[in-house]
Amino acid sequence: MKIIKSLDYNPFPIKGGYSDQILRVDLDSYTVTPVSLPLHFKEKYIGGRGYTLKLIWDGTSEHTRYDSPENLLVMASGALGNEPRFPGSGKFIVGTISPLTDTFVDSNIGGHFGPLLKLCGFDALAVSGISNKSVVLIVDADRGVIEIAAAPSFNDIADQGALSYGEALLREFNDGELNENIAAVTTGIGASNARFGIINSLFYDKRRRRMRSKQAGRGGTGTVMSFKGLKAVIVRSSRTKVGSNNPVDDKGVKQAGANLKKVISLVDPQQFRLSDWGTPILVEYMDKFHILPVNNYQYGQHPDAKNIFADVFLDRYFTKKKPDGCYKGCNLACAKAVDNITLKYGPQAGKLVSVDGPEYETAGAVTCMGIFDPQFIVEYNWYCDEYGLDTISMGVTSSFLMECVQRGYLKKEDTGYELGWGSIESADRLLHETAHGKGFGKICGQGVHRVKAWVAEQYASKTGLPIDQILTELDKFAMETKGLEFSMYITKESLAQQGGYGFALKGPQHDEAWLIFIDQVHKELPTFEIKAKALKWFPLIRTWFNAVGLCKLPWIDVRHPEAANTDNPAQNQPTLAYYVQYFNATVGCNKTLHDILDDSERLHLLQKMINLRHGKGTRESDRIPLRAMAPVFMNEYEARSDYYDSWLKDQVGEEKLPDDPQAKHRLIIDLRKKAYEKLCDAVYEEKGYTQDAIPLPETLEKFDLMDEQARTLLVSYGLMERERLLSN
Repeated sequence: MKIIKSLDYNPFPIKGGYSDQILRVDLDSYTVTPVSLPLHFKEKYIGGRGYTLKLIWDGTSEHTRYDSPENLLVMASGALGNEPRFPGSGKFIVGTISPLTDTFVDSNIGGHFGPLLKLCGFDALAVSGISNKSVVLIVDADRGVIEIAAAPSFNDIADQGALSYGEALLREFNDGELNENIAAVTTGIGASNARFGIINSLFYDKRRRRMRSKQAGRGGTGTVMSFKGLKAVIVRSSRTKVGSNNPVDDKGVKQAGANLKKVISLVDPQQFRLSDWGTPILVEYMDKFHILPVNNYQYGQHPDAKNIFADVFLDRYFTKKKPDGCYKGCNLACAKAVDNITLKYGPQAGKLVSVDGPEYETAGAVTCMGIFDPQFIVEYNWYCDEYGLDTISMGVTSSFLMECVQRGYLKKEDTGYELGWGSIESADRLLHETAHGKGFGKICGQGVHRVKAWVAEQYASKTGLPIDQILTELDKFAMETKGLEFSMYITKESLAQQGGYGFALKGPQHDEAWLIFIDQVHKELPTFEIKAKALKWFPLIRTWFNAVGLCKLPWIDVRHPEAANTDNPAQNQPTLAYYVQYFNATVGCNKTLHDILDDSERLHLLQKMINLRHGKGTRESDRIPLRAMAPVFMNEYEARSDYYDSWLKDQVGEEKLPDDPQAKHRLIIDLRKKAYEKLCDAVYEEKGYTQDAIPLPETLEKFDLMDEQARTLLVSYGLMERERLLSN
C-alpha cells in the first residue's frame, strides 16, 4: 500500500479501563493527531456513546449534514470493553450525523475491532474531512505507527464487496496471514449508492479458520464512511487481552465475570437457548404473539413462518460449533453462522460463501416482504453485508414500496417490473439495483422517508391530487420515524413498545427500548404508570451499556433466577449487580445502580439536545405512523378481529361496543391515538421535559449540561424566557 501519511507513536497504556487518548484523523489534510483527554472527561461522558455524543456536540453544528466535511465519524468502546473474563465485552459504538435522520445516530457493533483499538492505546477514533481518493487508515501498535494509505485495488468483485475486500486487505497488510491480533472495519459499494450503508467489523475466527463479521447496521454509518473516502480501518495489537484493562480491582473483575457466566450457563438452556439457536429463536416467539412483521407490518403472524423457525436454520444451515461468540470469553455464544453455502440467487449465484447470521432482525426484514424462504434469508444476509447495506432499512423500504403497489400508488411503469408480496425474484432484483444505484434501486436507496415524498409526487402528477393529501395517506403505513426505518416488531398491541419506538432518540430502533417482550409476552408492564416509568428507565440502562462497551443480551435475555423475587423482575437487577461490580472494580469507584443511571441520563439528555439542534427533538418528531398503533385498513382489523373486539370491549364496555365492523375500526384508531398522546404527556413529565418534549432548564442543570450552546438552544425554544418569568 502506498503510504500518504505516517506517524510514529508509542501505544498509550490502559489504566482502569481507559487510555485517556483519542485519535483524531482529518482526511482533508491527511493528518493524524493523538489527543489526551482531561481526567474529568471519562467521569462525565463514560465512553462509547458518551464520547461520541460529546465529540459530535462540540465538533458539529445545526448546519452539519452527513456529507459535510466537519461531520465526524466516531468509533469508541468503553471502560468495560475488552475483557474476556466478562461476557459480551467486544462491543463498540459507531456514531455520526445520519444520512437518513439528519441528526445524531449511533450503532453498536461487535467483533474484535473495538477491543483492538483500545489495545492500540485509543479510547476513540474520530474521523473528519473528506478524502479526494479512497484511503485506508492503519493503527498498528506492534510497529508503533499510524498510517493513511491509498486504498489498494484487488479485483472487481473484491472492490465491490465489503467482506471480500476486507479479507484481501488484511491478508495484504499481514503478509498473507490472518490472526486474532488484527481486525478491520469496511463498507461496500451499496454504502456509496444508498443512505442506509453499514459498517462491517471483520475479525478472524480461529476455530472456523475464516474471517467473520458483525455490523453497525442502523442509520447510514457506512454511507458516511464511504462518502469520506475511507475504504477501511485496520487495527493491530499483540498485547495480551485478558486483564489488559489493568483494572483497579482485578479480583473483583474476575468474580463479577465468573458470576455472570455461571448464570448464563445455568439459565440460558432453560429460557431462550440463545447459545443453541441464536437470535432466530425469536421468530417463533414473535409469530406466536402476533409480533412478526408481515407485508409491511400489516400482519403479525403467518402460517408459513414455521419454514423459518430456529430449528430450520440449526438443522439445515448453522454450523454446529461452540462457543460461537463475537468476542472472546462470551459463553452466551449467540453469534451463529453458516459455513460453505452455495448461492442460488443474484449476480453471484453458484458461488460458495460463508454467512454470519442471520439474526432475527434480518429474518424479520424478509418476512416484512412476505417471504418465508430460509435460503433467501441467508443469501439476503450475505449480499447486504457484502454490499454494505442495512438489512432492516433495505427490507422495510422494499416493503413500503410493495404496499404502495398494493394500494395503487405505484404501477409497473413506475418500478420497471412487478413488485409484490412474497416474490423472491422482485425482492432480489430490487436489492441488487439498490446496491448498485441502478434502475428503481436509485429510489429505494433513499430510505422510506424520502421514498414517501417521491411516491407522493409521482402519484400527484398522475391524479392531480394535492401532495399533502397523498402524504397524509402514505404516512399511515410508511414505517419510519425521524427518518429511520422501524426495526422488526409489530407494536399495534403494545403501547409500551410504541413509546419505545417513538421516544427513541435516533429513531425507531429496539436498541434503545426493547419492551415488546416484557409488555406483550410476559405482561410485566400491566399499568399505564408502569409503562411510563419503564420508558424512562430502560433507555437509560441501555444507554449505559452502549457507553461502557458491553453487549446487552446477557442481561436482558438471560433472566437471573433471583429476579422473580424483586419488585421489578423485568429489570433483572440481580444480574445488573454484576455489571455494577465489574464497573467499580475496573475503574476504581463505588457507584450504585442509581449513580450509573444518573451518568446515563446525562448522555441521554445530550443526545436529546443534538436532536433539538437539528430539528428532530420536539413532540412532533416522536409521532409514529398509524400502523405502529392500530390497524390502518380493514384487512388488518379483520385478520385480528377477535383481539380488537375484546380490547374494545375492555375500553368502552359491551353496551357501547358498535355492531358495525367499520365503526369498530374507526373507534380503535381514535382510542389508540389518544392513548399514545396520553403516554407522551406522562413520559415527558417523567423525564423532566416540557409537553413539547424539550428538557427543562433545571433538568439540564442537574446534569451539568447547561453550556452556552445548550443555553442558546433553549432560548430559541422559549425555555429560558419561561424561567426568567418564573423567577420574577
